[in-house]
Parts: sequence; C-alpha cells; structure tokens
Amino acid sequence: MKQFYKNGDECFFIHRNILISHFTDKKGILNMDNVKIWRDGLNGVDHVLRTDSHFLFVETIKDAEVIEE
Repeated sequence: MKQFYKNGDECFFIHRNILISHFTDKKGILNMDNVKIWRDGLNGVDHVLRTDSHFLFVETIKDAEVIEE
C-alpha cells in the first residue's frame, strides 16, 4: 500500500524514504548529486521532499480535471 504525504496544498505518493545521512560523506557534507540520481532512477518519482531526518522520493498527485463532453 502506498503512503500519502501532504505538503501545503499538494499531495504526493511516497515511493521511498531514505535517511539524509545516507547522502552525506564522512565529514557530514550532503551530496545532492546522489539525491538527484536516486530521484531520476526511481520510476514515477518527480520530486524530492526533505523532513528533519529523511528525503522523501515522491510522485505528485495531479488535481482532477472535469472534462465536459
């Protein structure tokens, strides 16, 4: 079952959540290039959110559109 996450007015499906520490080197410096590699490598992920402890690799849930026939 997919988890949902709401940030402001937007809703997301969470595909993966990974500790921020997995993207830092021994000196604690964050490597955002590795975050981008993960984002681009996960199917359906179009955005990355950050909490206090994790990066959330998410898919934006689009608003429904009414189609008139």
